[in-house]
Amino acid sequence: MPILRPSRRQTLAGSAALGGALFMPSISRAQSRATITHGVQSGDIAHDGAIIWARADREAQMVVEWSTTESFSNARRMPALPLGGPTSNSGKMALTGLPADQDIFYRVTMEDLTDTNSASEPVVGRFRTAPTALRDISFVWSGDTAGQGWGIDEDRGGMTIYTTMEQHQPDFFIHSGDTIYADNPMESEVALEDGSVWRNVMIEEKATVAETLDEFRHQYLYNLMDANHRAFSAQVPILAQWDDHEVTNNWYPTEMLISDDRYTEKSASVLAARGARAFHEMMPTRTSLEEPYRVYRKIAYGPLLDMFFLDMRTYRGPNSANRQEEGAAFLGRDQIDWLKRELANSDALWKVIASDMPLGMMVRDGDEAFENMANGDGPPLGREQDIAEILAFIKHGGVRNTVWLTADVHYTAAHHYSPDRAEFQDFEPFWEFVSGPLHAGTFGPSDYDNTFGPEVRFSKHPDEGQRNLPPSEGLQFFGKVDIAADTGVMTVRLMDVADAELWSVDLDPVRA
Repeated sequence: MPILRPSRRQTLAGSAALGGALFMPSISRAQSRATITHGVQSGDIAHDGAIIWARADREAQMVVEWSTTESFSNARRMPALPLGGPTSNSGKMALTGLPADQDIFYRVTMEDLTDTNSASEPVVGRFRTAPTALRDISFVWSGDTAGQGWGIDEDRGGMTIYTTMEQHQPDFFIHSGDTIYADNPMESEVALEDGSVWRNVMIEEKATVAETLDEFRHQYLYNLMDANHRAFSAQVPILAQWDDHEVTNNWYPTEMLISDDRYTEKSASVLAARGARAFHEMMPTRTSLEEPYRVYRKIAYGPLLDMFFLDMRTYRGPNSANRQEEGAAFLGRDQIDWLKRELANSDALWKVIASDMPLGMMVRDGDEAFENMANGDGPPLGREQDIAEILAFIKHGGVRNTVWLTADVHYTAAHHYSPDRAEFQDFEPFWEFVSGPLHAGTFGPSDYDNTFGPEVRFSKHPDEGQRNLPPSEGLQFFGKVDIAADTGVMTVRLMDVADAELWSVDLDPVRA
């Protein structure tokens, strides 16, 4: 059955109207209606619901209507959600009671609190709820948006990779972290080696590192100024996790930024508290009153797929040489126990573990410390022990068909892990796929260690000696996953911004 979607003409028309609203001359509020400032987003979809996000230009009531038809002939209106200063006029609404495996069309309007008869122009979005029965599944993943000083250059089309991904009409998008670069100020112009000039769209908050809550919020709002990003967000639900640049590079709790003169606030914990609030305010994540800032979670997507989103940032100890024999704080006991419990209870054919950092690539923090878990050849030490515990549990618990997806390192690669090549051997072979950046500098390659026996089956990255290549060089990457309902085969493709398929593999599931 074909999937009904708002037409491209409707999406582009809405984006054009929104772009005009973003850059229109200021006029008095008495002369204007409320405006939706940065489009709409959906996320954390379930078989019976989703999260809807939008933002107004003033205190307003957010009104959401949803329908199973593009004409909204059977629209259902949700109770209005008041928005105001405490969330920078942004709001998230949880839609519930939706039919499973159904295209849902939604439209958001903002009603001025001083005149509820005056409403904004509606902005329309679409998503599909998760299935409860077998059907083909298709999704994309990547990470790293607007990093290393590369922002929105409208003369070069902006963040075009979002349009490339949208053309595949995926069921959803996994953003594997570095959803913003709060610590990477931008300049209005950057001279490139080919003699041309990269020209960033600028706002005040992108000219400095983010320290205040409002500055963190505007990092997310900046990305949504891009027409490609807005159009994608209106059509494709986002399942987001965070890494380090949502706060500052390589941060850990208790860190003090003593030597970084850019910051007046030196406590990484204080910055992280503000960054976490902004992340959840500006992303359509599903949160709870008990743990409003929790990032790790499971998202079920029918009998073929469960997804487990990790948080490798919040619970870690200081970055170090990472060779402690007794282990080192990394994922935290609560998260490890949660992951093991949820993996054991999963009846889905495939279990995707969405990790914000790769397992076997060595990511350094200075000369003697490590940012991720890999720390050089040898048995599991330090943070590696958390990964070893999880891999051993997967083997002995009979958990089948696990695949790891990640980003972080700003190039794309396919890794196969096997105990036959590893120092630690108490695990079953598995795959890890890396993609990114979406719209940031390109780097690579990384060094590897042999603790878990990674083998590089494919990689694409800049030539040796090249670092921080701009998006205009074309080395921007995403991954695409397709799961066939009839065979259960998972096909993983590594793609670039030009939509070229760089490499692919078909993974046959192991049946119990």
